[in-house]
Amino acid sequence: MDHDTTTSLPDRTLPVLYADDWLAVVDKPAGLMVHDSKLARGEDDFLADRLREQLGKPIFLIHRLDRATSGCLLLAFDRDSASALGKALMGGEVEKDYLAVCRGWPAEAAFTVDHDLDGGPGKPLKKPAITRFQTLRQGELPIPSNGFPTSRYALLRCQPQTGRFRQIRRHLKHVFHHLIGDTSHGDGRHNRTFRMQGVHRMLLHAERLAFPHPQDGRRIEVVAPLDAAFDKAVRLLGWSTP
Repeated sequence: MDHDTTTSLPDRTLPVLYADDWLAVVDKPAGLMVHDSKLARGEDDFLADRLREQLGKPIFLIHRLDRATSGCLLLAFDRDSASALGKALMGGEVEKDYLAVCRGWPAEAAFTVDHDLDGGPGKPLKKPAITRFQTLRQGELPIPSNGFPTSRYALLRCQPQTGRFRQIRRHLKHVFHHLIGDTSHGDGRHNRTFRMQGVHRMLLHAERLAFPHPQDGRRIEVVAPLDAAFDKAVRLLGWSTP
């Protein structure tokens, strides 16, 4: 049975990609939970606590990232800024781009998944969920799969238009292009293939955020670099860094 393998996080300092008096965007490492929740299972190390200690001020999380996902996370330092950013998020003014490695080669260079999703454990009500995908790279590993001599993979840019529970991961499962390293919704055989190659993380990265500044509306754009493990997967497949 697959188990999530978390990244070793000995250094509590988190990279700050952008900061001013009202807000910050930090680069969340894979394997670190954002905040305490029912999914924490006895954990006592959370990004929110680290940031309060590191920055020395209150923080208000504007959105969330799954524990196994890395990349751009937006937060505010006061309630008014948090409210304005939250309204921008709900109003579709925040652009979120993710990078993902999936099994198989999608038939179309660009496609949209429009498939309702529930809210996760204990929240059975389904709500509209839409994700746009673009294929950036295609590659193969010389490992037999499903009767074929090689295993095919693709690098996708993912743009969720709604914010449902594990939306990208579940939408990729829905179209049979399972996310690599996803032990909840992925394909165990392909996950093991990457672990055997030394890649021990879920290959989903919040690459870019763009949003209006709560003070004057100017557009802020922030990009988070790939970590070493994700970059290793990219190089295994012979891709240049996107």
